[in-house]
Amino acid sequence: MKITIRFYIDKTKINKKGICPILCRITYNKSRKEFSTGLFIKPEYWDSGHQIAAPPNDENNYINTQLSLIKSKINKAFLMLQIHENSFIVEDIYMLYKGKKIAKEHSVLEVFESYLNMLKKLIGIDLKQVTWNKFHYVRNNVKSFIKWKYKINDFPLKKLTLQFLIDFEYYLKVQENQKQITINKSIQRFRKPIKVALSKGYLERDPFMLYKTKNVKTEIVFLSVDELETLEKHQFAQSRLQLVKDWFVFSCYTGLAYNEIKNLKKEHLVKGFDGMSWIEMIREKTQKNIAVPILPKAQELIDKYADTDSKFVFSVVSNQRYNSYLKEIAPILGINKRLTTHTARKTFASTVLLYNDVPMEIVSQLMGHSSITITEDSYGKVVQKKVSEQMKKLNDKLK
Repeated sequence: MKITIRFYIDKTKINKKGICPILCRITYNKSRKEFSTGLFIKPEYWDSGHQIAAPPNDENNYINTQLSLIKSKINKAFLMLQIHENSFIVEDIYMLYKGKKIAKEHSVLEVFESYLNMLKKLIGIDLKQVTWNKFHYVRNNVKSFIKWKYKINDFPLKKLTLQFLIDFEYYLKVQENQKQITINKSIQRFRKPIKVALSKGYLERDPFMLYKTKNVKTEIVFLSVDELETLEKHQFAQSRLQLVKDWFVFSCYTGLAYNEIKNLKKEHLVKGFDGMSWIEMIREKTQKNIAVPILPKAQELIDKYADTDSKFVFSVVSNQRYNSYLKEIAPILGINKRLTTHTARKTFASTVLLYNDVPMEIVSQLMGHSSITITEDSYGKVVQKKVSEQMKKLNDKLK
């Protein structure tokens, strides 16, 4: 970054003596700072091209000496800031030139690091390591973006604008090849340390207040009644595929995610107040307590595998192998859908619960969602489809 120092006169402020003030303009990183030098000159004596007072005489020589001194002091302030500061703005150059103390300039990565350090202390209390890792990943993307866009190591916090976020979104899309749903999550996480900085008074207003995330249409993929029945009835010759199929079916009837099935212990299987068997454990993702009634199909699988000496109900393979084996299962059964634990959870919410008229608020509770809004946003179309099917049946009856 280069600095430009230019002097000019303000002819609109010529006084009774016929002289006008000489002003100075500092330009740095596309920003300007203008101020009065305290010197005055007759307009006809000012040589704008050469930036000097002419012709030579005692008064003009004095002006030129003072202008040279001002320029020298500004350059010295600029050099000092380059040596001691990671980032600075044109206002800082002027303040140092005037001999004034520069206020602490917070930077984007600085406040992000501070936020990460705060979150790190919560790991194991009410925050998962995997959640912290996601914020750290976004921090690295912000750092790479600043280097890519501005060719500097950090960015002044108070210079954040809406355009910064728009450019960051573009960077994630073009340079990092992220999909819109991932970009929305990244920006959501990036805005959190900025809001903390706002609450601490580092910023006067939210620079991203007018930013709106782009809507992403996501299709809920779940197994139909027929597909689920086909999967349940099929017996695989290979034991590894049979095991994975059973775990998947168990997830379809409980809504448990991979880690929850893997960590399901016999102590989590309890008798409820209603005399029914329930699974009571903490939801991995939200750390909320969940209680899921054990449906007959799920109970069959518990009885099949829980008679070992292990404290766990199932002896589940790694997540990588689990998903790899599921990829083999789908084409064998002619199911043209990608099978994952997410597919199983959505099957539980849709085919098992909503298609059997279980109310949305109950579905939200059984799925362990942090709010019913998440359930409504995800499964609203499923409910509409169910209503449509019922209306078609009614229409046939009324014909």
